[in-house]
Amino acid sequence: MKMQLITRSIGAPINRIDGIQKATGKAKYAYEYPVEGAAYAFPVQSTIARGRVSAIDASAARARPGVITVLSHENAPRLAHLANTELEVFQTDAVAYHGQFVAAVVAETSEIARQAAELVVVHYEELPHHVELRADDKALYKPPTVHEGQDVTDRFDGDVEGALNSAAVLLDQTYTTPAEHNNPLETHASIAIWDNAGITIYDSNQGPHAIRDTIATAFRQPPERIHIITQYVGGGFGSKLSAHPPIILAVMAAQVTKRPVKLALTRQQMFSLTGYRTPTIQRIRLGADNNGHLTAIAHDVIEQTSTSYEFAEHVAVVARRMYAAPNRRTTHRVARLDMPVPTYMRAPGECSGMFALESAMDELAIACGIDPIELRIRNEPTIDPETGHPFSSRGLVACLREGARRFGWQQRDPTPRARQEGRWLIGTGVASSTYPVYYSPASASAQVDHKGNYQVHIDATDIGTGARTALTQIAADVLEAPLEQVQLMIGNSDQPAAGYAGGSSGTDSWGWAIFNAANALHTKLRDECGGVIPAEGLSASGTFDANPELQQFAMHSFGAQFAEVHINRDTGEIRVPRLLGVFAAGNIVNPKTAHSQFMGGMTWGLSMALHEASVLDPRFGNYVNHDFAGYHIATNADVGTIDVVWLEEDDPHVNPLGTKGIGEIGIVGTAAAIANAAYHATGIRVRDLPITLDKFLS
Repeated sequence: MKMQLITRSIGAPINRIDGIQKATGKAKYAYEYPVEGAAYAFPVQSTIARGRVSAIDASAARARPGVITVLSHENAPRLAHLANTELEVFQTDAVAYHGQFVAAVVAETSEIARQAAELVVVHYEELPHHVELRADDKALYKPPTVHEGQDVTDRFDGDVEGALNSAAVLLDQTYTTPAEHNNPLETHASIAIWDNAGITIYDSNQGPHAIRDTIATAFRQPPERIHIITQYVGGGFGSKLSAHPPIILAVMAAQVTKRPVKLALTRQQMFSLTGYRTPTIQRIRLGADNNGHLTAIAHDVIEQTSTSYEFAEHVAVVARRMYAAPNRRTTHRVARLDMPVPTYMRAPGECSGMFALESAMDELAIACGIDPIELRIRNEPTIDPETGHPFSSRGLVACLREGARRFGWQQRDPTPRARQEGRWLIGTGVASSTYPVYYSPASASAQVDHKGNYQVHIDATDIGTGARTALTQIAADVLEAPLEQVQLMIGNSDQPAAGYAGGSSGTDSWGWAIFNAANALHTKLRDECGGVIPAEGLSASGTFDANPELQQFAMHSFGAQFAEVHINRDTGEIRVPRLLGVFAAGNIVNPKTAHSQFMGGMTWGLSMALHEASVLDPRFGNYVNHDFAGYHIATNADVGTIDVVWLEEDDPHVNPLGTKGIGEIGIVGTAAAIANAAYHATGIRVRDLPITLDKFLS
């Protein structure tokens, strides 16, 4: 599959093509586009978790000067039925979760809309609600699939119970992760314009074509009448992969008022309306012989979904591929709660699942009296345990060994509390990382004018990862053109369709489509035109549909995470002065942007380990720490030295460029490495994230 390129740009640390525009404020984000005659929408949210709206008194709001209209279920346009009923804004008086839209004010200014929204009085008939995830919930059920149909819910191989009962060494522990909320710097924002030409939406999202199709269905419009523009996005982390209620409300308000409508969520509103990582309860049982060889793995997960739409995360799937064991069991059980719909959040499934699995592997290593790295190496599979396919490449052992060398692992005393500096206990820990190679269909077009200037069109989205730069590098090398002569046009649903920016699939899928389009143009120019560009220019297109080698190979990126943790023996204060991540993730297109992605993932892993937790008040069904004052994330003061290394890895099976996704693997093992280091420092095992100081003071 792999093709030879006369490389000029790939592998070079090119500065971000859009860096100057962003740094100078010239880059326009969704809410910043100038539109004439814009109105502003502000929602009214439910204050109960379950019930119905019995009455709405909007008279005071309507009387406020500058108010254009107040929308609710009493007067809203009728939408088409959607699979995710959370998107059926104002279609019924039913309330499915705390924070649901129950009304909205549209006004001449954002200030008037917000003030008037506070004047809307909503009366409810409240019903008992169920919002807490519990392992003893009698209503837990087995979803048909997890990961929205991509993975089977449960998998059983061999005699797991028999192997566990006869194991020389048995580990049986439960680990929990809390709800966590995607908090991109740019909140969800839209400008909706509904006129005779159709619907134009400037929107902050991770995939214009997917959003376009949802809007077309909801408002019963042909997709070609919907135009989504997503030029610059201030982060998404999964929360902007699909449509959420705010964009439905913006389009509805534009339809009713016949004016452009601007809507941007506040930070507080993000905690109700744009998804979150499901909390998990994970029981892991590991059986091993006296030499540390796994005889059985059982990973049973309990998580939550909503009553509006079933979103079941694939938390235990990661345990199916990591280590060799003849007997394996992975299950998922879900609680349907009166809560908002969970969604994708950076490395969904793998992130939560690997915290539990890699913490358990550390505990097993201690129980077996084996070094944690050696235990992982002893259980390295020769083929993918889940599919039976060979790996297209698998660099885990190389990452562990190189990481051990760089981190100074050989000097580590395995005894907990063995190292102390003043009042600080010091520990080190390790964990493995992995992330699958995902693909989504994509199309691209390439054209050249008579001056030799190239344009490449694809509906890709750069959510801050540097995709705009990396894709331009790919196109330039295939076209054998200088980088400055290639212009990449992305973020527009009028361009050739492409999948969303998610699943670390962008460079692999979009890059493959661009490779095919650029290669077709280059071939046409050479073979049909003798290398001479016609006066009218030349164009070609290319697509990517699927990688047939997925039927023959298991494709994943791998990594090893190392952490040094300092814990104050008097206060329990936790510091992480040093992190190291070593990755095997195929060919790296741009070392500068790749380094940022790996480091960003590891920083978030630190944040997950020490800070992030959405705190539920079960009385009302809402998250009480719904802002950055209460929802803590890692800041500069929390982050010490983060060292990022990747190994040379030639994988000819993944795509013609040999690339794998890197956006998510950095977060996957970090929290477990920190938890393992915290145990090594203190002798206290924390199995419930986040790792807060109180857990060391008991």
